[in-house]
Amino acid sequence: MAGQNVGVTHKPETRQEIMKSRHELNEELRQRILSLPGVTERQNAGIHEDAFYVERTMFMHIHGYGHCDIRLSKDAQERVLTEAKAQPHRWAPEAGYVTSIVKEQKDLEAAMELIRMSHEYFAGKKRLAV
Repeated sequence: MAGQNVGVTHKPETRQEIMKSRHELNEELRQRILSLPGVTERQNAGIHEDAFYVERTMFMHIHGYGHCDIRLSKDAQERVLTEAKAQPHRWAPEAGYVTSIVKEQKDLEAAMELIRMSHEYFAGKKRLAV
């Protein structure tokens, strides 16, 4: 019986991604946002559960677990809505807000792309004003 692996059990390889809870995703989202330069957070800020600021400008906020309202320039807002990278904001689209909902890891990456775009826009405006 040369060449046979006697007593060796082979398990079929499975690629299973560990799913994070909505709470864990929300915490990772918050930490990523707070790692952006100059960002501060105000929890329980009015109707927003977590509001994020660059200096005194709120550039995004989160309702519940992963419901992100992100403020963009009007050009960027139009582009991301046209490209279906976000949903229209229900109450303040005229202010440049869009909505991105984080339900799983892939949604987190997409939301962070929009959040970085917002942060760069508002942080850049602050630098230009100085």
